Amino acid sequence: MKKITSLLLLFLCSAIAVAQTFTTPDTGVNWTLADVANASPSTITVNGDEYTLLENLVIAASDKLTIDTDATVLINEDLLITVFGEFDVTADQTMFLAADTAAPYEGFRFEEFSIINIQNATIKYGGGLRVLTEDFIINNSIISENVEDGATTGAVISLSRGTPQITNNQITLNELPAIGSAANSATSPTISGNTIEGNNTTNANRPQINLGTTDPTIPLQITNNTIIGNPANTQVGGIAIANLVGGTINAIISENLIKDNRYGITVLGGNATVEISENIIEDNNTQGNPNLGGSGINLNSSTNDMVVTATFNQIRGNIWGITLQGEASINLGDNADVVGGNVFSENGNNDEVYALYNNTPNTINALHNCWIEGVEATLAEAESVIFHQQDDANLGEVLFDPVSCNVAGTDDFFLDNLSFYPNPATKSIHFNSEIAIENITILNANGAQVLEKDLQDNQTQLNFNLPTGLYFVVFKTNETQGMKKLIIK
Repeated sequence: MKKITSLLLLFLCSAIAVAQTFTTPDTGVNWTLADVANASPSTITVNGDEYTLLENLVIAASDKLTIDTDATVLINEDLLITVFGEFDVTADQTMFLAADTAAPYEGFRFEEFSIINIQNATIKYGGGLRVLTEDFIINNSIISENVEDGATTGAVISLSRGTPQITNNQITLNELPAIGSAANSATSPTISGNTIEGNNTTNANRPQINLGTTDPTIPLQITNNTIIGNPANTQVGGIAIANLVGGTINAIISENLIKDNRYGITVLGGNATVEISENIIEDNNTQGNPNLGGSGINLNSSTNDMVVTATFNQIRGNIWGITLQGEASINLGDNADVVGGNVFSENGNNDEVYALYNNTPNTINALHNCWIEGVEATLAEAESVIFHQQDDANLGEVLFDPVSCNVAGTDDFFLDNLSFYPNPATKSIHFNSEIAIENITILNANGAQVLEKDLQDNQTQLNFNLPTGLYFVVFKTNETQGMKKLIIK
């Protein structure tokens, strides 16, 4: 018995040794990795610009860890970096890697009220980033080949609150989805300029961006991203936003390429205000089962309080173009505020094309859209790719007259010889064109006209007073037109 007890004590002591933690003393000091190594050689060892983390590291609430010179941080198995204070990574290149790629580290945990700024970092072979703080920035970084069962369980970047900024990163080949939040998190991140590809390598039934409720007044923004799936991972979707807890969805999804996922975009739950504009949503059909997914855009709600607009999207090669379920609703174009301009092509299954499937009792406005790309479809041809009341008397009607493949159309030669500046702008733009411009119209992100002006001869400046945001400027001559994006700041 004494021998067994001694062995047990030896085991417990070994376990405690493995779990040792160094915590900064909470004295308001700005620490570097070298400072930690000097204060606690058992925590970090140093070899030139290479640092090896041997124990868990905690940055206390009044302290700061700064990495402003290039460094490689090798982290031993199962270790965790926890920040209550500040974590400021601004070097040209910082690498956080597992000391042994076969033995992943736990990852990062950023506590509420911590201040996190990560620039130009590579984060690999760990357990992800658990973001509990409101103040989080990660930019121009590589987050790749991280594993599940570490600091996070829902996504490699797991959000909880506030308005995190996730910009210009490469988020690829992680076992978990790329970015996620809990169903009741009420977080409104900006997710912009990222390459998000091949995540959720375990092929679980989750999308690459998987978010819950948002701040009711500050929109979630998913813009200018490339979101590409691995066709071999047939369960992995593109973007999902869900309200399952009685909260709010307030979102802008714009200018993304969403390709080769199980589905493109899905919004689930009511009390949702969403703008979906100028996305390319192609070939989201990896599962191949029309009963289980494959929509370019899918909306599903048990309550009739969705305010969703979709303009200038290109929706091609999915099993379904747009599908509506329950009490979901969408405005694809009207004669008032929403211009339409969506283009559909070859979205279908079982030898049928379904550009829009309205499986709800709601009447859907869908004017001024191009239902069959490449041709100016007749009303009868448009009807053939829209499923609604005409096909099932229990369903709502889709109002799609007039159809148009020219609303979002542009003249390439005209655009190639047209320029304007500044962009972003504040109160005015200057423009130059080899062809005389007779009219300028500005549309907001919903496609609603907010300004129109006929131009005088030789006029090259347009003044305006508009809120900040994304706009589309339509330049018209007497024979053609061209459209360009404008940011007003």
